[in-house]
Amino acid sequence: MNHSTQSSLDHPIWTALTTRQAHLRQGDLLARRYHPDVAPFAAVAYETPAAYQALHQLLLPHEQVALLSFDPVVPIDTLRAERMGVVHQMVATRHEARGVDDQEVIALSNADAKDMRDLVQKTKPGPFGKRTHEMGNYIGIRDRGRLIAMAGERMRLDGYVEISAVCVDDDWRGGGLAGRLVNLLCREIERRGETPFLHVFSDNQSAIGLYERLGFELRRTFLLTLIRHADPGAA
Repeated sequence: MNHSTQSSLDHPIWTALTTRQAHLRQGDLLARRYHPDVAPFAAVAYETPAAYQALHQLLLPHEQVALLSFDPVVPIDTLRAERMGVVHQMVATRHEARGVDDQEVIALSNADAKDMRDLVQKTKPGPFGKRTHEMGNYIGIRDRGRLIAMAGERMRLDGYVEISAVCVDDDWRGGGLAGRLVNLLCREIERRGETPFLHVFSDNQSAIGLYERLGFELRRTFLLTLIRHADPGAA
C-alpha cells in the first residue's frame, strides 16, 4: 500500500522517518528504521518480500524492531514476527485553553539522560534508548534532586507531535503528575499550531482513562509486532 495516498497518522513511523525525523533514520525507499539508540521502530513502504528483505538488511542478528500495522504482519522466511498486542492511537480533539500547573516542571536535556533512562527502567512506560530524548522536547519533575516524573515528544509528523514516555515513580503515583506533564506538553504543541497524539496498549485502561479526561479520543487501532532475524546465529 502506497503511504502517500493515506493519512500520515495511518503510517506514523514511515511518515516521521520520511519527513521531520529523516535525520534520525537508517534505510532506503523500501524500509526505514530509527537509529537503534533513538527508538526501536521501523516501517516498510509496501508489504512485499522486497521491502521485508530490505528491512532484514537493516537489522543486525541480535536486533529487533517494532512495526505498527492494520493487519497481521507476514514477513519473509528470514524474519520472525511476534505479535505484542493491540495499540490505540489517540488524538487530542479538545483544544480549548488548558489550565496547566507548571510549578517545579523543568526542561530535560542530555545532562538528564541517565536519570530519564533510570526512571523508564523502573516504570516501564515503553521503549526508551540512549538518544530517545533527541526526538523532541522532554519535561520532568524532580523531588530533592530525584527525577520522579517525566513525559516528552517522540514521533514528529507535519502537523502532529506524539506524546510518549509518560511515567511517574511508584512512590509519587496518584498525585496527578502525569496529567500535569501531558497537559503542559499539549499546550506547547498546540501553541505551535500542531496536534498532539499518542499510542497506548488497548489493555492499559487506566492510561486510556487519563488520556480521555485530558481530551484525547481514539482515532484507530494498530497491531504492534516485533520483527527479528529468524536465525540470529546466521551472518
